[in-house]
Amino acid sequence: MSDFIIANARIITLDVGDLPRRGDAMENLGVIENGYVLVIDGKINQVQSGSPDEAVFEKSDELVVIDAEGRVVMPTFVDCHTHTCWTGSRLNEFEASLRGVPYLDILAQGGGIMSTVKSVREATQEDLVTSLVGRIALMASLGTTVVEVKSGYGLTTNDELKMLRAIHDASQEVPQLISGTFLGAHAIDPEIENFTDLVIEETLPAVADEFPNITCDAYCENGAWSPEETTKLFERAIDLGCPIRVHVDQFNALGMLTRAIELGAVSVDHLEHSTDKELALLATSNTIGVLLPASGFCLGDEYARGRHMIDSGCAVAIASNFNPGSAPMPSMPFAIALACRRLGLTPAEAITASTVNAACVLGLQKKVGRIKVGFRGDIQLLDCEDERELAWQICGGGPLLVSIDGEIIHLLSEGESGMEGEDE
Repeated sequence: MSDFIIANARIITLDVGDLPRRGDAMENLGVIENGYVLVIDGKINQVQSGSPDEAVFEKSDELVVIDAEGRVVMPTFVDCHTHTCWTGSRLNEFEASLRGVPYLDILAQGGGIMSTVKSVREATQEDLVTSLVGRIALMASLGTTVVEVKSGYGLTTNDELKMLRAIHDASQEVPQLISGTFLGAHAIDPEIENFTDLVIEETLPAVADEFPNITCDAYCENGAWSPEETTKLFERAIDLGCPIRVHVDQFNALGMLTRAIELGAVSVDHLEHSTDKELALLATSNTIGVLLPASGFCLGDEYARGRHMIDSGCAVAIASNFNPGSAPMPSMPFAIALACRRLGLTPAEAITASTVNAACVLGLQKKVGRIKVGFRGDIQLLDCEDERELAWQICGGGPLLVSIDGEIIHLLSEGESGMEGEDE
């Protein structure tokens, strides 16, 4: 671990208000106009305005001092919805989509999710670990240090367990926090008789036995899991002690949003076609709506109504939905830019949604998502003096510095960044 201090910084602490943030509270970033952040033994030790005194420098014999020169320091991103564990390629389907073939048609023809399922079933657990670790490293260079990773490309009991074991193994190899989610209800395998019953009665119990209290997710949509099948799955998951999340209303509003809220879902994700009535119900619940703007960008410019949701009082988070088909996009800054340009969020709201609110989705709000004393030293230094550039700039160069659990894993040289760093 690196003991370090970043001084002369505009600090976005996000350490204000109740959790998760809603409405006007999402605009309050808890800004310290000029201050410093001290990280010792992997944890945030001090967050103060002004300049550090001599006593601060005496806290460590090997303190790395970084002058931010007025730039923005903020928490790293929490990507609370990804499908980052896969092997194989979907480039042929990408070309088909460019020719106008709808995603659900690709899925019905054995492509889409089922194409990746075939590849993952043929892969070894070690293959999956290697591919996942590489993608996680890429995401870290873009400022993401907490990643939720779903299974769902195995669909059989053995292959779903293989994926979840690979996700666990990868989490032991990288400094990032990785949160695994069971998504055995990702698609319907047409070659397996009574598939949904098999997932509910065999796969889910086996997963819950090996990974107690793992979150159970499902993709509820025409051509995939029906509301009735999804409800049956979730009732069994709750009996087994598993929290629930659901992909809902991506293409059609089927009523599952209401059922998920009634069942106490941690989050409801996608929401592109959710009705006013169901969004009003979401606003009065403890369930968080997860917005996935990259899917809309890749699949015909249909987006969730983020502005309406926030104005209605919904708690919202933003995630990349990084996957090989409908959102091959690892960048949370790009998700933020899309959320502002297409979903109607302000930059401050999008930052809140991609940090502290996203941490709430994963139950990690007491560890990450804020710059707060005692939290993990997951911090990034941006190459700008105004955090609104995250939303304004498209596909920029990424942060100048990223630390994970107090370890600086990404630091541009002085010539590249204009920063000064030295051992005190």
